[in-house]
Amino acid sequence: MDNATAPLIIRGITAKGARFRPSDWADRLAGAFAVIDPNNRTNYSPYVQPTKLDNIPCVIVDKKLKSSDPDAYRFLLAFASSNELLVENAD
Repeated sequence: MDNATAPLIIRGITAKGARFRPSDWADRLAGAFAVIDPNNRTNYSPYVQPTKLDNIPCVIVDKKLKSSDPDAYRFLLAFASSNELLVENAD
């Protein structure tokens, strides 16, 4: 997978190597793009998914979001930048 199609990964590790807090930050961030169904379940956007990689909370961002909602994509990058989080596959 080349960088253009690889998902953007925001890792819960700061540039200084510390874990980002609070521990549920990835769920909260992805939750901003989620909808709650009639059964009160959270349905995350297909573009913004919380996960854990190597036991570190992360947010996986489909790069299609950049063309479908550029403001949302910029918001996610700004969040990562302002909190000095590690970002992989950024363009």
